[in-house]
Amino acid sequence: MKPRKKRNFKNLTLPDSPITKPTETKPKDDDWQDNTPLTVGLGTFDISVELRLDLRSEDFETLDELGRGNGGTVLKVMHRKTQTVMACKMIYVQANNAVRKQIMRELQFMHDCHSKHIVSFYGAFIKGGDISICMEYMELGQAINMDYNMCFSYRSLDTIYKKHGPIEILVLNKITYAVLDGLIYLYDTHRIIHRDLKPSNVLVNAHGQIKLCDFGVSGQLINSVADTFVGTSSYMSPERIMGSPYSVKSDVWSLGMTVMELALGRFPFPSDGRPLSIFELLQHIVHEPVPSLPVQPDKYPPEVVSFCKACLVKDVQTRATPNELMHHPWMIGGITTKVNLEKWAQSMMRPC
Repeated sequence: MKPRKKRNFKNLTLPDSPITKPTETKPKDDDWQDNTPLTVGLGTFDISVELRLDLRSEDFETLDELGRGNGGTVLKVMHRKTQTVMACKMIYVQANNAVRKQIMRELQFMHDCHSKHIVSFYGAFIKGGDISICMEYMELGQAINMDYNMCFSYRSLDTIYKKHGPIEILVLNKITYAVLDGLIYLYDTHRIIHRDLKPSNVLVNAHGQIKLCDFGVSGQLINSVADTFVGTSSYMSPERIMGSPYSVKSDVWSLGMTVMELALGRFPFPSDGRPLSIFELLQHIVHEPVPSLPVQPDKYPPEVVSFCKACLVKDVQTRATPNELMHHPWMIGGITTKVNLEKWAQSMMRPC
């Protein structure tokens, strides 16, 4: 049997590669879809498209810690051989070796995900009880400005809005389009449901590119670490909280929660903003009326309010699908609106 030839979908190169370097073109200043060309710098090219690396823990140098939570730790690392900067998520899995190997086999499927709105996957490896997943590093101005001694490290929309307040509606429209496009790609192309959509899993880089991460490609991984993700359940749909099977429409509920949170600058439940325990919150989501954006047409246009209402429908049978939402007036109207996401992303840079 002939080995399958790996195609270079993005015309990208590695050091010493015989493949010709692609020609870079400068985008139009107001083009929100093609804010900037991908460079062949260390942190941006997609080596997973070029080849599948045999990754090992000793191949990496740790540069920084990007985040830590119940689900694991995310490190900024450099792959020594290729000098590529990656984000490495280390998850402790309470399972035997056979289950860990099954998780690894399921994760390899991520090599086949090629979308401009999905974070690229480089590979994964096991060390002890940890599974490390290596992904594209989504920097938002990772360089240090020596003139002003400033450094920038914002990446997720969760971090951005908590630093800078609610995201303006025109920008939010483009973000929502990118998220929807990513969800549709995952489901229509690979039958993958995200399962953990929330602001912290939507990333932005310095070029204004919006990408999804941490989607549920591995059922074994989800089952193995389910008990550690209590906090994430606040974005679950009512049917999921009550134990019904997950569907792509469950992602739509999470999308509505995410859009409302970014528009308001706070988590949307409860509507008065008072703090609730996680168990009170889950009861509130299931039994209390769904919140809506305030009636302020100058701040929240009717199309945005209508979009969120279409997402946050408790009856899963009548809730919209991602493809239906793509034809919503807010999405259609935003197609012709020009927003420079690169300028917006760079405006989010502040001294740390």
